[in-house]
Amino acid sequence: MRWWSAANLVSNTGAWMQLTVQNLLVLQITGSAAATGLSLAVQAGPGLLLGVFGGAVVDRWPLKVTAAAGQAVLAAIAFSTAALIAAGLLNMPVLLILAAVTGIVNTIDGPATALLGNDLVPRTDVPSAIALGSMVHSAGRLAGTALAAVAVGTLGTGSAYVANGISFLFVTAVIPFLRPSGDAAPAQRPAPAQRSRAAGGETRAGIAYFLGRPGLVALAGITAVSSIFGRNYQLTLAVLVIGPLQAGQSDFGTVSTVLAVGGILGAVLAGRLRNPTVRLVGVLAACGGLLQVAAGLAPGLMVLIALVIPMAVVESVSDTAGSTVLQTEPEPEMRGRVLGVWRSASTGWQLAGPPLLGLLVEFAGARGALVSGGLLIAGVILGGGLRRRAPARRTAPLLARPAPAQPAPAQVPLPALSSVS
Repeated sequence: MRWWSAANLVSNTGAWMQLTVQNLLVLQITGSAAATGLSLAVQAGPGLLLGVFGGAVVDRWPLKVTAAAGQAVLAAIAFSTAALIAAGLLNMPVLLILAAVTGIVNTIDGPATALLGNDLVPRTDVPSAIALGSMVHSAGRLAGTALAAVAVGTLGTGSAYVANGISFLFVTAVIPFLRPSGDAAPAQRPAPAQRSRAAGGETRAGIAYFLGRPGLVALAGITAVSSIFGRNYQLTLAVLVIGPLQAGQSDFGTVSTVLAVGGILGAVLAGRLRNPTVRLVGVLAACGGLLQVAAGLAPGLMVLIALVIPMAVVESVSDTAGSTVLQTEPEPEMRGRVLGVWRSASTGWQLAGPPLLGLLVEFAGARGALVSGGLLIAGVILGGGLRRRAPARRTAPLLARPAPAQPAPAQVPLPALSSVS
């Protein structure tokens, strides 16, 4: 796990170096801000359309082979982009093709690397491993953003892609030496002769499995409503700080720093989770919504900063708890497909969230967007919990009747929400 964390730190640093300069590169090629959004959408699109299929591939092939192959292909894409930049041959159509190929590979590489990391620790330590991954991600973001500025200023834009390619090769080199934990449950994968003809059936089975688990559906609903009407603090808090609070850009920089620090503190606290549930995720998300309401009503900058810290902590713990449930509750042979369904659904609400929230800010203002969004998050989660409990209370007398023995459900009954993106 130490080697895997070190590899992830290197990989995240390289990824943020490339991401930092990618928008600059598109602007240099096209001079259009709209083209920047187009390139990001093209890269995210495969996750929306092919996420379920990518998860089925992960369930059919050995994780180490799949993850190593994905990292090697991503390294080849990064080096190819750097070579095209150096030769002056990179144009917008080629860049979009490379972005689309990257998105396709990520539909397989993302679930594979996530599940591979979880297999390196005992089941009870998976929340700690996910929390550690969150801290590594934050550290890589800070390092990558800083190094990108240095690399571009001294070696040019292509150097960020070279650095990212090297980081992918580092991960590829580490994977063969990773050893799963003794209590990791390996998935039962189909025989090689059955793999090709099982793809379509496994994809459909993954969707049916996900929709047949009330806990997973509830988790998707909670995360969707929280992502669409909250979380996008770079938009809502920026407008709040610059507008109603009449502060400056440096003050928003302070708020952003506090958000990052709160996220790291939350990851540290989340590392102590042992058996998180969807119910816990819902409670934390509702608390985050109420804190968002308070932030929208903050009379001054200092009050806002005081509220931002618990907001970030709650969000970080909630994310870790949700990721743990998502990656550990399904049976081992279904986890890749569950993550694939999640990628497709989450890509949808991640693409829809910023435009919808932007419209809300446009019509209701920053305070109105924060307050109404927070109330909506808390209200939907509370309403889902009440709907889930009501039938149980009405049918309680029937439980006294003798009933045939049934196997225990895969998940403890939890608040289910009707909204599934």
